[in-house]
Amino acid sequence: MATHILVVDDETAIADLVEVYLKNEGFTIHKFYNASDALACVRTTRLNLAVLDVMLPDMDGFTLCQRIREDHLFPIIMLTAKVEDMDKIMGLTLGADDYITKPFNPLELVARVKTQLRRYTRYNPREGTVQEVTEYDFRGLQISKATHKCVLFSEELALTPLEFSILWYLCEHRGNVVSSEELFEHVWGEAFMDSNNTVMSHIARLREKMHEPSRKPKFIKTVWGVGYTIE
Repeated sequence: MATHILVVDDETAIADLVEVYLKNEGFTIHKFYNASDALACVRTTRLNLAVLDVMLPDMDGFTLCQRIREDHLFPIIMLTAKVEDMDKIMGLTLGADDYITKPFNPLELVARVKTQLRRYTRYNPREGTVQEVTEYDFRGLQISKATHKCVLFSEELALTPLEFSILWYLCEHRGNVVSSEELFEHVWGEAFMDSNNTVMSHIARLREKMHEPSRKPKFIKTVWGVGYTIE
């Protein structure tokens, strides 16, 4: 299974250098020069680790780290020219796992990346082995495959088997975009037709039961022209 690493640095030369060294180790790299593009990647890609620069043009790396930590636990390494102890403490307090100052030895960065990945896999077995998950619990949403129940902010939702299957599949792929075709073929077990609006109508009913505003839903979001994602 490929290991996906996010690299964010507004200095092109440094971002390219990090990319080359990590690619040489067989990692799949998602490289960006600003926080906005990086956050879009976080929402649609299952990442294993992030290397973040502190000084970015649109958002500082500390804030970016904090935004990522709202929903994800993968390791984060801060990469910056700042060496003051308070900067290090701030980064670690906001959820960073390690801190490397510029200029740096690329081989040291590679070593630290590998160390963080080993540590994360060790203490998060699901990242290293395939284990069946029977329950998800995040941001007030609890869904159990064992009991076939779904509770949102202490309110049990009366979902049909199809609605439950849709929500469960999206939770299984949380953070990734699931196409209507994939969702239909998995839940209904039939070939998807381009003119089929079944998924759209079921998503609409599901959002209604979850009291989701149609234009700005908090959980099931539409990625226009691609599919759906749950955050």
